Amino acid sequence: MKRRSFLTTATLASAGLTTLIITGCTSSTKKDQELEPANVIDTNFELEEETIASLGEKLASGKYTSEQLVQLYLKRIETVDKNGAQLNSVIEINPDAIAIAVAMDKEIKAGKSRGPLHGIPVLIKDNIDTADKMQTTAGSLAMVGNIASKDAFVVKKLRESGAIIIGKTNLSEWANFRSTQSSSGWSSRGGQTKNPYILDHNPCGSSAGSGAAVSANLCMVAIGTETDGSIVCPASVNGIVGIKPTVGLVSRSGIIPISKTQDTAGPMARTVTDAAILLGAIAAIDQDDAITLESNGKNHKDYTLFLDINALKGKRIGIEKKPQGNNKYINALLDNAISVLKQQGAIIVEIDYIDKINAFGEAEFEVLQYEFKNGLNNYLAKANAKVKNLKEVIDFNNKNEDKAMPYFKQETLESSNAKKGLEDKKYLEALNQSFEGSKRILDAVFKANKLDAISGITMGPACSIDVIYGDRWGGYSLTSPAAISGFPHITVPCGQAYDLPVGLSFFGTPYQEGELIGLGYAYEQASKKRFKPALKASFL
Repeated sequence: MKRRSFLTTATLASAGLTTLIITGCTSSTKKDQELEPANVIDTNFELEEETIASLGEKLASGKYTSEQLVQLYLKRIETVDKNGAQLNSVIEINPDAIAIAVAMDKEIKAGKSRGPLHGIPVLIKDNIDTADKMQTTAGSLAMVGNIASKDAFVVKKLRESGAIIIGKTNLSEWANFRSTQSSSGWSSRGGQTKNPYILDHNPCGSSAGSGAAVSANLCMVAIGTETDGSIVCPASVNGIVGIKPTVGLVSRSGIIPISKTQDTAGPMARTVTDAAILLGAIAAIDQDDAITLESNGKNHKDYTLFLDINALKGKRIGIEKKPQGNNKYINALLDNAISVLKQQGAIIVEIDYIDKINAFGEAEFEVLQYEFKNGLNNYLAKANAKVKNLKEVIDFNNKNEDKAMPYFKQETLESSNAKKGLEDKKYLEALNQSFEGSKRILDAVFKANKLDAISGITMGPACSIDVIYGDRWGGYSLTSPAAISGFPHITVPCGQAYDLPVGLSFFGTPYQEGELIGLGYAYEQASKKRFKPALKASFL
């Protein structure tokens, strides 16, 4: 499969490299009501654009209790997500959220502090296990009723930090690894999530719900997951900060998998500071995920130590010399971002690498299919779901086609199920080509040019929602290089085109999250390009 075809297949991946369409056509269907925005209202939300620090101060002073914060965010979800704009980013509310908040309030009153996330409401993606009353379904009707017996390690760390999980977010079903014609942000269980800036536009996948919810102030911060682009793309098009950590920094145990080579969870927030706080809470060694052992001595409990407005000074930042598209508005955003980087003391170095990485697209997709079958079968064999392997998922969807597959089918599930085991020669060859090959290329580029990071436009502005023909993303994409190699990646808002957000990426070598956070923070503070979503009904 060609690179372009792969990206169309997996918008979890690079979200595609097809012709830029700013306003596509959404065909009329029997479920038009899912895509039609209701009356959009301005709720004047009192917690709008708050930060972890600002809410922490208000909790400490007694202005708010955690219980009040949870109630306010739940009301916001009801007002904007379920009614009003009908953003549809939250797939399930935690029925224990208020009780957990009350317990956190008691600890605060007793003088106990678990850290900056103590009493702070968060949302997590619906492919992350929680051993409570919430389901873990990856958005699939086949997984309805799956109540995990054990918290995912990331959830365990969140609970230890005092964070309050108020619900789960919708996602592209099976993390957008189901069909070549998928609409990002759509799942058979959760329906279609919308972009809070323009509601008939796409929130990008697969962490669509997490990105839209954070941007629309439905929570303080959220957890997303990424295989290739599924944190940084929705962060970019929803106007927020996203961090895709080095594979190995954050545990994957208890998360419905795609790829043991590329999967990771990561923070999504409105500011670099909040993303740094959240990363510090979830980055830890997990004995149940062997890859995290490689982070020993390389992770940090507090990534806010890297926040430095002067972090760009003297840093060598690589920019691909080949134009990624001919859209004058997006190109102007990159030119402006480069000017800001230079003003902050960065040294811009033109490099040539993107075509070499893109050449690995077919091999990457091959790897993902093999690893998805293996990983999902292992997960389902131990889960409390009614389906016990990928074949049973496929069979369920075929038997319930009208509800499970009303728009697009499941050819990616089927092609994955046809693969052999991970000892197969084709898999090993593809793995060496995509994973090892991309690392060799990037290591050489970083070394030869003495780079501190590589930067560029994360993603073009959101395309229109189209559940019939699928996503149509533009040629601006910087999601794959860091994803395919397992390298860390941060995206920060850098402006807007067509009233839609666009992000700027920085990615580096393994376990350089702290340095990337510093670069992202310095750019964020110098540019201030985050703007609140308008909840506008349509582009036209």
